[in-house]
Amino acid sequence: MSIFGIMRTGVSGMAAQGSKLGAVSDNIANVNTVGYKRASTEFSSLISEGNHSEYNSGGVETTTRYAISDEGLIMGSTSKTDLAIRGNGFFVVTDAGGTPYMTRAGAFVKNGSQELVNSAGFYLMGYPIQNGDPTVVANSLDGLERINLANVAYEANPTESGTLKGVLDSNATVIAAGTLPSDNVAGSTYSSKASIVSYDNLGNKKFLDVYMAKTGTAPDTWQAVVFDQAGATAGGFPYAGGPLANVALAFGPTGQLTTAPANFTVAIPGGATATIDFSQVSQVATGETALELAVDGNAPSAVESVDIAEDGTVYAVFENGARRATYRIPLATVPSVDQLTPQSGNVYSVNNMSGDVIVGFPESGSFGSIRSGALEQSNVDLATELTAMIESQRSYTANSKVFQTGSEILDVLVNLKR
Repeated sequence: MSIFGIMRTGVSGMAAQGSKLGAVSDNIANVNTVGYKRASTEFSSLISEGNHSEYNSGGVETTTRYAISDEGLIMGSTSKTDLAIRGNGFFVVTDAGGTPYMTRAGAFVKNGSQELVNSAGFYLMGYPIQNGDPTVVANSLDGLERINLANVAYEANPTESGTLKGVLDSNATVIAAGTLPSDNVAGSTYSSKASIVSYDNLGNKKFLDVYMAKTGTAPDTWQAVVFDQAGATAGGFPYAGGPLANVALAFGPTGQLTTAPANFTVAIPGGATATIDFSQVSQVATGETALELAVDGNAPSAVESVDIAEDGTVYAVFENGARRATYRIPLATVPSVDQLTPQSGNVYSVNNMSGDVIVGFPESGSFGSIRSGALEQSNVDLATELTAMIESQRSYTANSKVFQTGSEILDVLVNLKR
């Protein structure tokens, strides 16, 4: 047995316990860090080879492990851009230089450029879906870009469709030919009139006048005529430019609509050609006509807030209440999650031990779901860490005693000459 071996073994033990105390101190310091994963130090014996006639003290080898796959408690928050993952997967983020990482720290906020950035300064990545569903590259992070709502800060949608529904009065007076709304003359009359707001390609309001006129009986027939209100003469007929649409309606003996197809098209001035569905129109003896016309489209509106669905779809919510899907957030993982390399900022990078990255959408395959307005807490248990700290402190003291004893024996050996 070597006296120097005893001292080296004591130093090895103190170094091992010092490493464990370092992991414990990191865990305690990050007990309230969102998405932090607990580190632990594992020990293994180190045997010294030598003369087998006497014992040769070795030492202890340390290995640091991270409980990355251990999910922390998910707690609610007041911000819709705070995100937590329930189940497997990591958010894909990049630093300012564009280097990709994975993280469970989902405390994202909008910066001055309308990008989603977490507290460590990493940018949330996603697939743009303005032009259709994205194609995921299952083994690569290519095709991802920073989620940025600045490109949809103002949104104007032209009118492209609508519905006309309600009932017509079967006892309405038949309008004579030559004075129908479709004739567009100064003496044109009608059974009912309604005005509706539509939108052109730039979001400008276009007011349309919709006239209904009974044209015949047995069978009962009607006409629906649409005009651009801007072309009215003194608020009525005739309209400059003529009707935008003119469709004939026919009804059966029980008041059911028999016209097919049950839709007509209206060319919105400066906008799209809208398709109006009138399949829900019927005729009964009501004494009055009661119709409702609704169309889509909206004027330019700013983004008011962001909604993020469990499948990762990011919706921009405008001031007028409209919603638009802008991005879809993917999740990433690796075959051996606990082997990922931790980096500053509570992010992880891929290495040879972890395996290659696997990418997919939330709620698909083995990936979990995204919860908006929530954060994953640290998986550190404070009581466990304090207990480990006391144990390590006592072990460190014991190893120092071994070193001290070896030092005293060496001192006795040196003083033998005296």
